Amino acid sequence: MKKIPTIAALLLGLAFIFFGVNYWAKFGFVPKPVHSPEASAMIGAMFNSGYLTFVKVLEVVGGVLLILPRTRVWGLFIIGPILVNILAICIFLDHQTPGLVIGLIVLALIVTWSRRCALCCVNTCGCSSGCGCGTNGGCACGSTDKTASTGCCGGK
Repeated sequence: MKKIPTIAALLLGLAFIFFGVNYWAKFGFVPKPVHSPEASAMIGAMFNSGYLTFVKVLEVVGGVLLILPRTRVWGLFIIGPILVNILAICIFLDHQTPGLVIGLIVLALIVTWSRRCALCCVNTCGCSSGCGCGTNGGCACGSTDKTASTGCCGGK
């Protein structure tokens, strides 16, 4: 059961690295998605302004961070907003939600749930090592600052 979040993080990280690198490498076997005119206009504007290049760099960086266990939480902080934006474009502009997007969101939720203590510690003291949920209630980095959160680290 403990391997499921690790596998989910690896799959999510590899997917974002693959699609980020595909922006430059143009792998021939990746089908080009069909978008509505509204979504095409928005994606075209992002491409023409250079914003899409910035997002693709963040996808690759976030994917690498997700693969490394020690930096997984920071990868979630980068990939999370990108996934929300992809979902919003699919829902509001394309009026459809592809299975790949749903799959990536499910993988992200699995990883997020498994790292909820570390996410709490980032909020509390800035470290991402994870707190002692159920043990001493403090972060593994030794911080006793519990003022920033009332979640798993603070408020015990």
